[in-house]
Amino acid sequence: MSAIPAELRAASPWRTPLVAWLALVALLLLAYRDTVEVMVGIWYRSETFAHCFLVLPLTLWMVWRQRAHLAALAPRPEPRWLLAMAALALAWLAAGLVVVNAAAQFAFVALLILSVPAMFGWPVARALLFPLLFLFFAVPFGEFVVPTMMEWTADVTVGALQATGIPVYREGQNFVIPSGNWSVIDECSGVRYLMASFMVGSLFAYLNYRSYLRRAVFMLVALALPVVANWVRAYMVVMLAHLSGNRIAVGVDHILYGWVFFGIIIFLMFMVGARWAQPDAPPPASAGRPAGLATGWGRRGAWTLALAAAVLVLLPPWTLAALQRAEGSAAPARLALPAAWPSGWSDAGAALPEFTPQFAEPSVLATGVYRAAAGTVGVQLAYFRGQNEERRLVSSSNMLVGMRDRRWGIPTVGSRVLTVDGREVALRSADVLDRDQGFGARHRLQVWRLYWIDGRYVGGDIEAKLAQALARARGHGDDGALVLLYAEGDPQDAGRTLQAFADANLGALSSVLERTRRAR
Repeated sequence: MSAIPAELRAASPWRTPLVAWLALVALLLLAYRDTVEVMVGIWYRSETFAHCFLVLPLTLWMVWRQRAHLAALAPRPEPRWLLAMAALALAWLAAGLVVVNAAAQFAFVALLILSVPAMFGWPVARALLFPLLFLFFAVPFGEFVVPTMMEWTADVTVGALQATGIPVYREGQNFVIPSGNWSVIDECSGVRYLMASFMVGSLFAYLNYRSYLRRAVFMLVALALPVVANWVRAYMVVMLAHLSGNRIAVGVDHILYGWVFFGIIIFLMFMVGARWAQPDAPPPASAGRPAGLATGWGRRGAWTLALAAAVLVLLPPWTLAALQRAEGSAAPARLALPAAWPSGWSDAGAALPEFTPQFAEPSVLATGVYRAAAGTVGVQLAYFRGQNEERRLVSSSNMLVGMRDRRWGIPTVGSRVLTVDGREVALRSADVLDRDQGFGARHRLQVWRLYWIDGRYVGGDIEAKLAQALARARGHGDDGALVLLYAEGDPQDAGRTLQAFADANLGALSSVLERTRRAR
């Protein structure tokens, strides 16, 4: 925010707090540069978040619009905000311990926002409240809703086709109509439309309404409308292709029609919203030169507050860096599954359909297939050490079936309680169908998924994150493994086979993982 209005530069009460605040912001950007680099990298790589590049310029422009109002205010540093900044810095540290990038990015942006009331006081921050909160749009957040929105899009599209009288056969996010096969992938979820619409809709509401109620209503419309519009778009694309014999609305046309339709919807939303626009508030009456800094602070006080804030926000990055140096980042020397387990399960003659889940850059990957009287079970271990943005044990990028996997599909998911070492572990389960020959499933797998962290098994993602944080706080490192067990057959038979293998071998498997953790 280097574009400082002349009104503020000329006013001596503003000069010292502004310089001290800019120094604090520069220090924040330097200390949290890893978080900033991750954010900008996502903006650059992902079309879903390309709009984030506009957030800072738009924020600066909105601040500039308030220059007359700001010039009439007196900066008043308020040390009480340091407590909130300290809490956010600790939240950033906690997010860094468990490698939750979105939480770390929200904490960093919130630190930038709170530096304003800390250095200039709440009246100044209140005058800039929306531009400051607008900075949260810079956080690339929301991809976790992609699977849910894909499911909704598939549900609505299939329902609309059936209501139109077109027969549909569906498996998961894939469906067949008489004119061809269709699949709802991540690009069809509507998340891109949702993110862009909510940002520009919020900006429109701020610029055109003074009533908080009108702003809130329009922002809710900007949030809901692209979801519904995406459902309509998906149905229209399928119908256009169906009615034209697959000559239009396929390939590049599919994407082009989607963006054209979205542009029309946003234009209509703005046209309707403009009917209730309210005039801008009148500029504040000139009160001459604002009063000086609050009594007891003065110029030295502003720098003292900036220094105190710097110490608070620098401690967490230093702590995390020291912890990472102590843990090291060397990859495990070797992770190998045995040819046979002491329980009698052996890989001799064992075979299952090839099943390759999608993992987020594990340090080591090990697979094996074992058989016994109870049946045949496949084992896949994804071991993680030195976790970062790309390599994460708990990540939405770790999927049983990739979004564009043309062979496997997941029609049903569920959960199961497994007793391990006297503890109940609620793990996730899924039925996976092989679509290799059209939509006739040749193979059916049941897959169980659980985590191994610090010598114990856990089931859910949140539980795994908490276990990771506790392990690192104890000085045990960030090592962990994603354990997949799968068997072929109908759900009941496959479930019994997996249960037998888990009861017999999870203890020995934990020993294998523990040896890997200790091999540095």
